[in-house]
Amino acid sequence: MRPKQTSPKQTSLADVVRDPEAFEAFYRRHFDDVTRFLARRVADPHTVADLTAEVFLAVLDSAHTYRAGRGSETAWLYGVARNTLHAEWRRSARESRATSRMAGHRPLEPDDVVRLEDRIDAEAPARRALEAMAELPESERALLELVAVDGLSPAEAAAALGIRQGTARVRLHRARRFIQQVPGVVPVMGGTK
Repeated sequence: MRPKQTSPKQTSLADVVRDPEAFEAFYRRHFDDVTRFLARRVADPHTVADLTAEVFLAVLDSAHTYRAGRGSETAWLYGVARNTLHAEWRRSARESRATSRMAGHRPLEPDDVVRLEDRIDAEAPARRALEAMAELPESERALLELVAVDGLSPAEAAAALGIRQGTARVRLHRARRFIQQVPGVVPVMGGTK
């Protein structure tokens, strides 16, 4: 499941759709970021693996929507990953728990499961921080997740969410002010300033 590391070849997102080698380079360049993003939010290794694949399929369908002037390639990809994750949550909510636990999972190799479990364990503190932020309004929580947990700049997070930078700064200020009142979250997140 894990791609071999090679030296990244920078390509445009338009090339990713047309050129299999460009897609492979894009995949290798962003695989760890996407897997970390999903492992912070999902505790099941099979679901993380499936969603990672879905994110890269979504990239092929939506590469034409990327605008370099609105933010970095990584910020755009986090937006795609976030949309893919939310679509999965909506789909899961419509199905019964028993069906959703069994549906659509492909068998993983034992080494893949171990690697994903290690990644999920490593992201447990961030997952706890995300759970503590559940009381924030969705717009503020999404922005704080992208900045404090995923490491995007406020400008990149604004681009990922499709909002103006000024709006992002105001929402981020509100979210930080709220989260500073929650015990144990600020140290896990490494501060919020």
